[in-house]
Amino acid sequence: MPDDCKTRRALVNSKALVLIVPGRLETRSGGYEYDRRIVTGLRGRGWSVEVQEVGESFPQPTPAALDHAARVLAAIPDGTTVVIDGLALGALPVEAEREALRLRLVALVHLPLADEIGVDRDTAVRLEASERRALAAVALVVVTGKAMTEALLRYGVWRNRIAVVEPGTDRAPVARGSGGPSLQLLSAAALTPRKGHEILIRALAMIPHRSWHLTCAGSLDRDPPTVDRVRARVHGEGLEDRVSLIGELDGEALGGYYDRADVFVLATLHESYCMAVAEALAHGLPVVSTTTGAIPELVGAGRNWETPAGLLVPPGDVDALTAALSKLVGEAGLRDQLAEGARRVRDRLPTWDDAVDKMAAALAVLNDVG
Repeated sequence: MPDDCKTRRALVNSKALVLIVPGRLETRSGGYEYDRRIVTGLRGRGWSVEVQEVGESFPQPTPAALDHAARVLAAIPDGTTVVIDGLALGALPVEAEREALRLRLVALVHLPLADEIGVDRDTAVRLEASERRALAAVALVVVTGKAMTEALLRYGVWRNRIAVVEPGTDRAPVARGSGGPSLQLLSAAALTPRKGHEILIRALAMIPHRSWHLTCAGSLDRDPPTVDRVRARVHGEGLEDRVSLIGELDGEALGGYYDRADVFVLATLHESYCMAVAEALAHGLPVVSTTTGAIPELVGAGRNWETPAGLLVPPGDVDALTAALSKLVGEAGLRDQLAEGARRVRDRLPTWDDAVDKMAAALAVLNDVG
């Protein structure tokens, strides 16, 4: 075998990869947290992981960001395994097709670009076509939720090219609760159209009980128009004294809010998994949320053999959300019952070690095939 082939084979079979992410890896969001934890875990298992950050403008990159990403890819040695976060990959179809001839490309898809809530139809059509083309060029597609497998079949990705690697969840102490007369509701998510904060405020405004306070922890910078609409809705419903938008928190500070919460609420419209609900369950909190992504599986909804950990409603159904919130706020016995279910669920949540093991296995199989 020629020396250059031996060198390429050694690269392919080694525990080495490059991860390409749009923007900064330290960005606080579920997707970036997933990327960080996988990187840390793989390095702890002896993998050499190089992180390359490309422009923050993805998935609709500026010409400069697109050029930078192309140069980053072109500089990677032949035979290297390259994992590209889906926020960037979907906008790089030409580059993916070109580099797939010499690199082992892996797509890491948290959510298809066209499925993001708030994207107009023309943009969605363009993003879907671009992502479909990019996904056709990669050797493997890693998705962060089982629901994404069906979604990617629409993109022409065969099941045998898809690996499901769900996020892990850190073990956490059971929340002690507020211990006060006013029920403390917590929602942890950036204020973006997909997370459904406006729907949540509308639903809370219609429940007959007033013995509650909602704290929304999450970025107020990612989508200013959504923040403006949520604030206007809070003001219009006269809920300024009952709703607090506290912005983004670090892990320790957010942990304090989980500890003081009585119920976790999230009116999300679309998820692949939902790390926030898993984190709430890790704290033993009852959940009110929606039937999207892995949330039904996480809370045990529909299982006849055990107490579920929450009440779930169809995404976007304000009336159903109002009824669920009213029921949970008004019935202490139900809250206790669901909290008991949450405490059982927390003991079987997958860990980050589980997630890293699955990612390492998927990448190892990819390398062995070559």
